[in-house]
Amino acid sequence: MGLTIGIDVGGTKIAAGLVDETGAIIARTQRDTPADSTDATAAAICDAAAELIAAHAVEAVGIGAAGFVSSDRSTVLFAPNLAWRDEPLGARVAAELNIPVVVENDANAAAWGEFAFGAAKDVEHMVCITVGTGIGGGVVVDGELLRGANGVAAELGHMRVVPGGHRCGCGSRGCLEQYASGKALVREGRAQAESGSLAAVQMLSVCGIADPAELTGPMITDAAMQGDPCAVELLEDLGRWLGEGVASLATIFDPTLVVVGGGVSAAKDLIMKSAVQAFERVLPAKANRPHAPFTLAELGNDAGLIGAADLARQPAAVPVTSR
Repeated sequence: MGLTIGIDVGGTKIAAGLVDETGAIIARTQRDTPADSTDATAAAICDAAAELIAAHAVEAVGIGAAGFVSSDRSTVLFAPNLAWRDEPLGARVAAELNIPVVVENDANAAAWGEFAFGAAKDVEHMVCITVGTGIGGGVVVDGELLRGANGVAAELGHMRVVPGGHRCGCGSRGCLEQYASGKALVREGRAQAESGSLAAVQMLSVCGIADPAELTGPMITDAAMQGDPCAVELLEDLGRWLGEGVASLATIFDPTLVVVGGGVSAAKDLIMKSAVQAFERVLPAKANRPHAPFTLAELGNDAGLIGAADLARQPAAVPVTSR
């Protein structure tokens, strides 16, 4: 299959790209996300895709959606930040565009992008974990994306690591996302600053703010990259939680490679070093098994778009039907 379109649907924007068989993006376009309306969101997706279809011969469309996607890759069962509930998104878009469509979880799509064209292109088994405001990711086993019986597998950020721990947005307590994400980084940074810690006060000064409530994850990351001790410690703590979580995942999936992406990964060694150390320390039977290496993702914010476009090359969940 030749050119396909990948569409990454986020809470604020819809990014669409025309992608060739090598994973190269040939053309791009973007729309705002009308997150409170399923009809308006579908219309914006179709509008973005139609712009690219008008100028190119396109064979299929892949949509990466933040939420639970049915195992047949056609329906968004639930989306935490959009109005989708049992939304037949694939059928709506296929009918409007008259082209085959597949729908995939956005984190799965990003993981597939890294597997097919990025950091994991030379392996058959991988865990990809994205560390941003929350934690997402995907798992590839024997060259196949793990979706599970109902399409909702590999919600890596919601593996419980602290029984009775911090309340998570999913409704549970103690999820990995509450300890190894950008949200957790900000929570801990603000808590230190509010406690009157002199080190944290110094960190605020490096960030150019006085009010702990103004502290953000990118500020902490920038301060750490400038060598601020408090910020460095916060990122090392996050890396430790990440490494311990991945060690548990490794006992289940036995990956060849662990790929770390997302905005917080911009800190690179400030997170990766402590993550690898924690992984090596707590991996069960560590003296008697191979240890999967860690590497940073390569495709950046384009991973989901590229992955969705490539997944559209697989048999379509929603083929063209007459209207």
